[in-house]
Amino acid sequence: MSTLAPVVEPGRVPARWLVTGGSGFIGTNLVAELLRRHLPVLNLDNKTPLDVSHQACWRRADVLDAAALRAAFADWRPTHVVHLAARAECDETTTVEAGYRANTEGTTNVLEAIRQTPGVACVIITSSQYVCGPDHFPKDMQDYGPHTVYGQSKVITEQLTRTARLPCAWTLIRPTNIWGPWHLRYRQEAWAVIRKGLYLHPAGKPVVRCYGYVGNIVHYILKIPALPASVVHGQTFYLGDPPLDIYEWANAFSLGLTGRPARRVPRPILRAIGGVGDLLGWCGLKFPLTTSRYRSMTSDYLCPMDATYAVLGPPPIGLQQGVAETLAWLKRYGWT
Repeated sequence: MSTLAPVVEPGRVPARWLVTGGSGFIGTNLVAELLRRHLPVLNLDNKTPLDVSHQACWRRADVLDAAALRAAFADWRPTHVVHLAARAECDETTTVEAGYRANTEGTTNVLEAIRQTPGVACVIITSSQYVCGPDHFPKDMQDYGPHTVYGQSKVITEQLTRTARLPCAWTLIRPTNIWGPWHLRYRQEAWAVIRKGLYLHPAGKPVVRCYGYVGNIVHYILKIPALPASVVHGQTFYLGDPPLDIYEWANAFSLGLTGRPARRVPRPILRAIGGVGDLLGWCGLKFPLTTSRYRSMTSDYLCPMDATYAVLGPPPIGLQQGVAETLAWLKRYGWT
């Protein structure tokens, strides 16, 4: 570890943060917290910020444009880099090479820009829990079992990082199923369905998953550079909350959005409704429940969180506080 640049602790030594993908869901929350702490931050993204108040710290850049990326790094001279930019949606109609270049070639370009930028002390590269599907609990952090093309692309993201020989401390993070303010897809889908009273939860045994409130993810991202390089360098951490029965999550939002608990429905009925959704889909009509969605709703998805909590500590924000903060955001941005 003696060859590594020391990790600079925010608040003690001035740090200059560079966030790729800072206009996305997690990125917006991270940039907001950095600004709240009065830390210099540059958001490199090919999309305008979700939060208009972040315009001043945004620079348009595409991670697939290597020259523009290197120029931005050279101009800003960051000490801390958080690489969040990626194509994050799951698309099984494409390949890694055709559909997920941002996650592979883009990561290559970011890593090269870091290598060419003196003074970078800490790098956090974002992967995903999808490097292992729900049926593959990893034996170690290089035991992969992706079940989607997106997951395959993130395996490559990790492999590129591990072989990049960066001259500074680097850490890989695997966010779990993250939710919270600025999650636009959840606002349009999951929370919209719950708000309309249409959400139906599978009855029977609990479905256990590792969800994660975005405020906790931001907390962990900011904590990693505050730890000694010997603790975080070359490590991979799942970032999320402890496993929970997802009914608790759905019910908390149902109570907050409708004043009523989420309805439980026998699984055979839900499966049949999913079949109707498939038929409507074949006719070109969107329906909130399909057989694929039913399988997802009834499948556990566990991740090895203990190693994260041993090093980074437990998440500071509980479910009820996270739900309250998310509901407040939904109200501010058009929901009453």
